[in-house]
Amino acid sequence: MAESPPLPPIILHGRTGDPVIIDPPLALAPMAGVSDRPFRQLCREYGAGLVVTEMMSAKPELQSSAKSRLRQIDSNDIEPRAVQLLGNDPFELAEAARFAVSQGAQLIDLNLGCPAKKVCKRAAGSALMAEPDTVARLLEALVAAVDCPVSLKMRTGPDREWRNAVAIAKIAENAGISMLSIHGRTRADRYEGEAEYDTIAEVVAAVDLPVFANGDITTPQKARQVIAHTGAAGIMVGRGAFGQPWIFSALKAELTGQPLPSPPDRAERVVAIKKQFEKIYHHYGDSLGIRIARKHLGWYAASLELGEEDRAVFNRFEHPEQQRQWLAQHANG
Repeated sequence: MAESPPLPPIILHGRTGDPVIIDPPLALAPMAGVSDRPFRQLCREYGAGLVVTEMMSAKPELQSSAKSRLRQIDSNDIEPRAVQLLGNDPFELAEAARFAVSQGAQLIDLNLGCPAKKVCKRAAGSALMAEPDTVARLLEALVAAVDCPVSLKMRTGPDREWRNAVAIAKIAENAGISMLSIHGRTRADRYEGEAEYDTIAEVVAAVDLPVFANGDITTPQKARQVIAHTGAAGIMVGRGAFGQPWIFSALKAELTGQPLPSPPDRAERVVAIKKQFEKIYHHYGDSLGIRIARKHLGWYAASLELGEEDRAVFNRFEHPEQQRQWLAQHANG
């Protein structure tokens, strides 16, 4: 493993303007309810070279909703600023992309990966994997709408009998897309079973675009194995970062040829959690923030060796100060 060459930065070019540099080629996947600004900032600090917003609907009537406003990017977000859009209408996606760029977005990503029923029943997300002609129209509209690079997040196909990721990737390349990220499951697989990487390798061989491999990557060793198997230009981590944003430190070291860092001890992990929670309170306000913090503590439970009773106590707190005091008490076990 140590003799594997380091992965170089990825440099993306849009129609005009400055290039977008992803260094290291290590990304936090866009995940609804997870990759909000506080978590993105924390993962970036630990070594992720790219962090992407939660998916945002291109529907104009939803752009001013409270949820959308919390998900929107601004010029203070850490660079490169990447926004993922969800939609199936070329005009709406183009307008949403221009709006995101006006707010400071430097990279626009189209969601073809979400398998959620409420998304797919609207013919969006991974449902679009079965509609290559629609995908072509959407991507052409996005590329024409903005000067910055446009990327595509997708799955390997609608189902295991129809893995059409290579065909979709070629459509994306012809449309002027700058980068692909591929989750090694089909839409029908949702998050079940194991990710497969053969299809990702086929895409890498078929197009002249940087490809991020995604799916079941939870250790530096697995990341290097996936790179070796697929030839991908980078690694994207989704659920593997739940409750352990420090995974990016180890992954960065592995992919850039540096010595692996020692895992953070309990006190160091609590410091990271407290930092994230303070950002959560600031971003969402106290009332919503304490509920968001409860969700994240559930993911941190394994790392902190918390039992159900510990979590139950934390979940009863109604004020950030109570959560702060509880974390301080649990810093050393």
